[in-house]
Amino acid sequence: MNPDKLDILAFGAHADDVEIGMGGTIAKFASMGKRIGICDLTRAELSSNGTVETRIEESLKAAGILGAAVRENLDLPDRGLYYNQEYIEKIAEMIRKYRPALVFAPYMEDRHPDHGHCARLVEEAVFSAGIKRYETVGNLPPHKVKSLHFYMINGFHKPDFLIDITSFMDKKIAGLESYQSQFTRSTGSFDTPLVNGYIESVEARESLFGKQAGIQYAEGFKVNKPLMVNMDIFGEGL
Repeated sequence: MNPDKLDILAFGAHADDVEIGMGGTIAKFASMGKRIGICDLTRAELSSNGTVETRIEESLKAAGILGAAVRENLDLPDRGLYYNQEYIEKIAEMIRKYRPALVFAPYMEDRHPDHGHCARLVEEAVFSAGIKRYETVGNLPPHKVKSLHFYMINGFHKPDFLIDITSFMDKKIAGLESYQSQFTRSTGSFDTPLVNGYIESVEARESLFGKQAGIQYAEGFKVNKPLMVNMDIFGEGL
């Protein structure tokens, strides 16, 4: 048995992307004993607030709060996540290393270009990781992911499916609050959208998604292919 194997591997362009989009889902599945990994593509060295070292500390703290088993960083260039075979190979190598059943990435439609670029790179890497003769630096065996899903960061799009995070919204918020450098206004901090009630806006979004399903909080996701759902013919749910 591969000790590194993960059930879910979530990619983000920067530390805090995954927490914004699916922190509650990570906490929920981690509480069920699933092994979750987070991989940040960059160290956000061009971030308006905070330092690389601070962001690393904050990201590890957030991962611990959510219950993620692994957090990696590919050290790709911030604001440089363009289509590049080297980047695709590095992401594919990460997928082959951890052999996840499910992979998550940011949804492509987002005000920050890096988020959309991250989504496209991960989509390419998911496909390449499953090709037998596709070579990566570590020469690991191919791995086919069961499905790729997309979480939302800044956008509010119509989700293809929802995950109930009502019991884990507090952990999601705690994970986000780990990023004091990003979400807390302090002396000398640069004025960005993140320091102007951003966590409250994320909570409001998850509340609106929850209302659509008759629950308190939910996270919304997009898919790149139809989902297969097993329906209960007795009407007790899916």
